[in-house]
Amino acid sequence: MIAVDSSVLIDLLGEDPWAEAATSAVRDALHLGPVVICDVVLAEVCTAFKHGSDVLPYLEDAGLGYLPTEAKSALRAGEMQRRYRQRGGVLRRTVPDFLVGAHALLQCNALITRDAGFFRDYFKGLKVIEPRAA
Repeated sequence: MIAVDSSVLIDLLGEDPWAEAATSAVRDALHLGPVVICDVVLAEVCTAFKHGSDVLPYLEDAGLGYLPTEAKSALRAGEMQRRYRQRGGVLRRTVPDFLVGAHALLQCNALITRDAGFFRDYFKGLKVIEPRAA
């Protein structure tokens, strides 16, 4: 199972160079098995739609599932955010970033994201798939 970060889904909706790369990365992942989003990504992607009721049908049409964040992932996210702040991290990184990473690490096998450096740094062992713009 592969998770998708909100930045990639928002790219799918766009008309910029990232749209093609995001489409390709998600399509390739769907050939490997289920592709899912967590609750944080669902909420973030909702902002890209005029009506929230349009989000779930869009995700279903795209072949994407929804897998809620489990307690163990939420706890890991909190631990990683604490480590981030202890290392001098500023408010640029908020709990949602850590929830996406922990969800992908503990409940999935990989994460499709454009923020590969952050997720590799804080979620050791997480396979990161990075869409590449043409």
